[in-house]
Amino acid sequence: MPPADTQMTALDWTLLIALSILWGCSFLFGRVAVAEIPPLTLVLARVGIAAFALQIVLRVVRIRFAPSGGGWRDYFMMGALNNLLPFGLIFFGQIEIGAGLAAVINGMTPFWSALIARATGVERLPVRKAVGVVLGFAGLAVTVGPAAVDGLDAPLIAQIAVVGATISYGAASVFGRRFANQPPLLTATGQLTASTLMILPFALVIDQPWTLAAPSPTALGAVLGIALISTALAYILFFRVLASAGATNVALVTLLIPVSAIALGALVLGEVVEARQIGGMALIAFGLAVIDGRLVTRIRGLRPARG
Repeated sequence: MPPADTQMTALDWTLLIALSILWGCSFLFGRVAVAEIPPLTLVLARVGIAAFALQIVLRVVRIRFAPSGGGWRDYFMMGALNNLLPFGLIFFGQIEIGAGLAAVINGMTPFWSALIARATGVERLPVRKAVGVVLGFAGLAVTVGPAAVDGLDAPLIAQIAVVGATISYGAASVFGRRFANQPPLLTATGQLTASTLMILPFALVIDQPWTLAAPSPTALGAVLGIALISTALAYILFFRVLASAGATNVALVTLLIPVSAIALGALVLGEVVEARQIGGMALIAFGLAVIDGRLVTRIRGLRPARG
């Protein structure tokens, strides 16, 4: 087990916030696209277009994509843990539970990342970081508000499904550490290519995309946005932060995504931000400050010495 936990640098925090914004944008793009495109076809378009775009980028920057058998195995495992399994579980769970409860359950991802990382000897879980994660999760619950309990009376299996998705995301954060020594662009391309190959047969059999009506230009624009911005670029940032800051730290993005989604909703769609949401976001910020540790250290340094 590493002797100490990894402290995030200013660049890591900047990239994590940027990642939360990119994934926050996916809610806006998805809201437009899913009105005309079935979920599995949308997921296929999302990962497929992103993988194709990154393959082109690799050629432009002259990075060779030629994984061995073991490399493909790791990419398929990462794609299953980070895309295929959680997407399927969330789709199943949200048939019965509300988006607010799903967002709060999704906020459990840092817990699972920390627990799995500790159990496998990948990272330690200091008390400071555990307290910060709890504060951030509480802030997330306050931000979501009453919608956080919308669906608690739904079948237990639906709630367990969404919890299963967070466990899968947590496992993906830990599993992804094995890619730390290769360029994030290469890792993102490999994972998305493998995810495309896995999702393809499900979309073809269930949705039969060739029978669907052609989507509008607005929907197509949303698909390109969610694929290129919220997937291709986002996963490059994800693997960059994962390599430098570790599994537990990169999983903190699940606490920031609702904050970014609310801010984007207010700026782009003119949605009203409520007082409880501001309070919840402040609590999330405080939790992240505790996890970072530097603010706590400075406060301790300002205390007068006891004589």
